[in-house]
Amino acid sequence: MLLGGVVGGGIGVLGAIAGVGLYIVDTLIRPKRQTNFIEQYTFSPFEVNLPAEEVTFPPLYGDYEVSGWFVPSPGATTTILICPGYRGRRSDLLGTCVNLWRAGHNILAFEYYGHGEVVGKPVTLGYREINDFLGAVAYAKQRVPETRLGAVGYSMGAAVALMAAARAPEIEAVVADSPFATHRSPIDYAVRRTLHLPFFLFDWMTDMILWWRAGYHFNQVEPLRDIGRIAPRPVLIIHGLKDSIVNPNDAPLLYKAAGNPKELWLLPDADHCGAYFEDRVAYVNKLVNFFNLYLKEMPAPIPLPERKESQAADSDGHHFSEAG
Repeated sequence: MLLGGVVGGGIGVLGAIAGVGLYIVDTLIRPKRQTNFIEQYTFSPFEVNLPAEEVTFPPLYGDYEVSGWFVPSPGATTTILICPGYRGRRSDLLGTCVNLWRAGHNILAFEYYGHGEVVGKPVTLGYREINDFLGAVAYAKQRVPETRLGAVGYSMGAAVALMAAARAPEIEAVVADSPFATHRSPIDYAVRRTLHLPFFLFDWMTDMILWWRAGYHFNQVEPLRDIGRIAPRPVLIIHGLKDSIVNPNDAPLLYKAAGNPKELWLLPDADHCGAYFEDRVAYVNKLVNFFNLYLKEMPAPIPLPERKESQAADSDGHHFSEAG
């Protein structure tokens, strides 16, 4: 009877762990629901006098189209890719878009497939979305091949921008606002803040369920591993120390792992992706000065022939699956 009780208790504990892991993964990859009619009426480039063109382009892998806005700036020698985070919309980025456009950059703002206006498709936390970012790089080089490319990403979009820049030498400067260091990190942070339990209790089971349900493991999405490969291209990391979504401790980890040139801007009172709203003028000036310095004033850190060699050498080792 005692043995049966122990076995039954063990099965019960495993069942509870599996239940939590399944809930985490299902929440993570669940398709976005159709927004209600109020949420559908949001700001557009029209409201801020931004001469944006609706564009679509294919991802690196996949048979769908990524939606974006291309905003040309007459005489621009630079193009900035701007992307939101997990379940974010490109309309969330209008403040950044209009100010960088006014500073003389072409803008390509896009939203990750399934996360923004397109709903009903399963998503991941950066594993498949990197295909969308690399598709944006290809589109920008085809659309304005003579310009130098920079990138601004937010939250998951910031993490993806870091991973993509490590694989796309065409990106010459990266601003990462509130990125996570590893896929595991924001899940660990959420579990500890909501369940008040250490995530290691659920780690292995959740990782196995993620592989079963989404086709990848935690360690296949790790900006912390990739960020060092961006140098000598510059990286600016921005993070609010009151972030409730991504652990603020991830920012100094990423900064330490990055090569030079690099900059870390921490805001004591900002929540997740809240730096812009803490001080709009300071935030815009920080981005404008960063891209002016590294894309307009300084020469390219990696000559074009070396970029092509680097891209060819990397092409065999870093493939990502098609979005399902």
